[in-house]
Amino acid sequence: MPSNSAEPAGPRNAELLAAALRGEGEAWNGLVDRFGRLVWAVAQSFELPASDVADLSQTVWLRLVEHMDQIKEPERLGSWLATTTRREGIKLLRRRSLEIPDELQDEQSDQGKDGPEEHALVADEYAQLRVALAKLPERCRKLLRVIAASDEANYSEVAAALDMPVGSIGPTRSRCLERLRVQYTQSS
Repeated sequence: MPSNSAEPAGPRNAELLAAALRGEGEAWNGLVDRFGRLVWAVAQSFELPASDVADLSQTVWLRLVEHMDQIKEPERLGSWLATTTRREGIKLLRRRSLEIPDELQDEQSDQGKDGPEEHALVADEYAQLRVALAKLPERCRKLLRVIAASDEANYSEVAAALDMPVGSIGPTRSRCLERLRVQYTQSS
């Protein structure tokens, strides 16, 4: 569950940004470690093919490099990155006028499983979960994807990523998880 703290432990965002501006690679790595999952989760919420998600994520990091010296509130860097990811994702969709075919949404990796039986069982569970998730309203699908993929994102960042009020994240998340549970048990 995401924490509600303003910043994770370790160097403050302002310190990391300042060091990255000076060209310190370790600071840049710290920023990517801290916010990479958030950027990736917001990019994935657009339901793009994996290669486009990777391109979108890289574009967002490039935007940070281009505007790093203009960040006036480093403590809100997560929100800035989430908003930038959302804007760049919208630009990408407009440029490509993409509509994602259902068969691309079925891609799922089952690496690390032992035998074909386990592989088949896990694939079936993923398929049932995807079916249940697809039956949810779009708002629920996006919220659950962002929260699931961003362990360290705080509610402010999730709210910025999805353009939702901070106070509605927890209750909406609970309702969405309950709907998902009901859909999943109905499909199994």
